[in-house]
Amino acid sequence: YMTAFPCETLQAQSWNIPLLEEIGQAAGNEMKEIGVTVWLAPGMNLHRNPLCGRNFEYCSEDPVVAGKTGAALVRGIQSMHIGAELKHFACNNKETNRKESDSRLSERALREIYLKGFEIVVKEAKPYLVMSSYNLINGVRASENKELLTNILRDEWGFEGLVTTDWYTHGEHYKEVKAGNDIKMGRGFADRLMQAYREGALSREEMETSVRRLLHVIMKMD
Repeated sequence: YMTAFPCETLQAQSWNIPLLEEIGQAAGNEMKEIGVTVWLAPGMNLHRNPLCGRNFEYCSEDPVVAGKTGAALVRGIQSMHIGAELKHFACNNKETNRKESDSRLSERALREIYLKGFEIVVKEAKPYLVMSSYNLINGVRASENKELLTNILRDEWGFEGLVTTDWYTHGEHYKEVKAGNDIKMGRGFADRLMQAYREGALSREEMETSVRRLLHVIMKMD
C-alpha cells in the first residue's frame, strides 16, 4: 500500500541530488499517511562484495557518492518532520554471521573509507537517528563502542540525535547505554540496567542522558 521506490543503489546511480530529495519528501508524506514516524534508512555502508545481502540498501562502493546521495534523502524525508535513521554504524560488511563478525581495519581506513559517508550525512543533513551495527570493530562491539558512538559521532561530528541498536544485538544493554546507545531494539533489559545501576556500573546521569535525547527527537516529529 506504499510506493515501491527504486533501491538506494539505483537512486545513487542517478547522480541527481534534487530528485533524491523529492523521493525523500514523497516517502515522508506516505509515512505520515500511515502514522509511521521513523524511516530506517538510508544505509551508508559500502559495497565491498557483490554478494553482500544488504547491497540494495546501500548507495555505492564510494563513500563520497554514498554520503552526498544519503544526505539528499535525509533532507527530503526530514523536511516532512519524519525521522531518518542512518545505518548500519559502522563497518557492516556482510550479511552472514552479522552479530558475531569482527571487522578488522586501521583507523585511517575506518575514517577515510568506512565512516566518511556517515560523516557527510551527519554534517550536511543532521539525521534524527543513527542505528549502530551488529558487528564488532577490532574486537569491540559497535553497539558498545564509546569511541565510535560518543567520541566520533557526537563529539567530533556534532550529532545531536538518538542512537538505537539494530534489532536484538548480542551486546550487554548497560554497556551499550554507557557507550552512547540510547535505545536497545526491539526490546531492552530493564532488570539488567537496574542491576548495573545498583552495582555502580551505570549511573543515573547516563540513563537520563539517553531519555533526554529520546524526548528531544520525539519533539521534532509531527
